[in-house]
Amino acid sequence: MSAAPSSVAIHAHALVRSFGAVHAVRGVSVDIARGEIFGLVGPDGAGKTTIMRMLAGVLRPDSGEIRLDNIDVVAQPERAKAALSYMPQRFGLYEDLTVAENIAFYGELFSVPRKTQRERSGQLLEAAGLVPFRQRLAGQLSGGMKQKLGLVCALIHTPRVLLLDEPTTGVDPVSRRDFWEILYNLRESGVTIVLSTAYMDEAERCSRLALLHAGEIRQCDTPARLKQAMPGALLAIAAADPRAVHDALVDAPGVLGALLMGDRVHVRVDDAARRTPEITARLASRAIGPATITPVEPGIEDVFVALVGSGSAA
Repeated sequence: MSAAPSSVAIHAHALVRSFGAVHAVRGVSVDIARGEIFGLVGPDGAGKTTIMRMLAGVLRPDSGEIRLDNIDVVAQPERAKAALSYMPQRFGLYEDLTVAENIAFYGELFSVPRKTQRERSGQLLEAAGLVPFRQRLAGQLSGGMKQKLGLVCALIHTPRVLLLDEPTTGVDPVSRRDFWEILYNLRESGVTIVLSTAYMDEAERCSRLALLHAGEIRQCDTPARLKQAMPGALLAIAAADPRAVHDALVDAPGVLGALLMGDRVHVRVDDAARRTPEITARLASRAIGPATITPVEPGIEDVFVALVGSGSAA
C-alpha cells in the first residue's frame, strides 16, 4: 500500500544493500506520506537499521533510488541532511556536557541561528519535560531522559523528516509514553516520522507498518488492515502450563499457528467454532487442564507471525 504521489515525503525504490555475503536489504520499495508515522517491524537482522541508514544518507545503497521531496538522497546526501534528522540506536550525546550545552552543540552543527536556537530549545524542553534539568550533565540523566534529550537535539533544526531507530529500547514505560506524546505532536505539525521498533504495542500506534523479514518487506499496510488480512481466527488459551498447551496443539488438525504469550497461548485456527471442542478434547486427552479458551482480536505480534513467520513460533 503506497501513499498518493502528491503526498509522498519519502520515495524509496528497489533498495539493495549487502555486506559481503550477507544480503541485508533485498529490493525494498516504499512510499511514505507527509505527516505519517511509519513503522518498520522485524526481528534482529531483518534490515531495519540498514534501511534507516540508507534513508538518512549515511549509508549508500548498492542499487536503488531514494528521494526526500525533490532531493536525491543517494546523489545529494549532504543536501538531504538539512531536511531530516536521524536518531540512531546509540545517539551521540556528550555526557560531560549539560542538557543545554548538548542542544546548543547540535544547533551549531546544523547552523541554526542563536535566537532561533533559544526559542526552539525552550519549546522542545517544555514538550519533553526537561526544563528543570537543562543544567544537568547528560551523563547523569536516566535512560528515558537521555532518549528525550536525543530527540530534542535531533529536532533543533526543525527537520521535515525524522528517522528513529528503535528510540525507546530499554526506556521505562512512563518515558516511552512521554516520548510518544512528543511524536504525536510532531505528526500534527506535519513532520514525517519513520521509526523501527521492537515493541509491538508501539507498532500499533503507527499510521502504517512494514513487516520486514530477511531484508524484504513482506507486508505493508495500516495496523487495522494487517489484522484483517490475517488468515483464520485467533483463540487465547489460558492454562497452568502454557508450554504444554503450545506443544500439544502446534501440529493439531486445523491449527495454523501457536504462539506463547506469557501465561497464555494464542492459537490461530481455520474455524473457531469447529476447532474449539477439538482443542478441548485434545488437551483433556493429554491431561492438560483445566484450560479456558476465548476468541480474541489479534495483535501485531500475532499478525507478524501469521503473515511473515513460520506460523508455529514459540
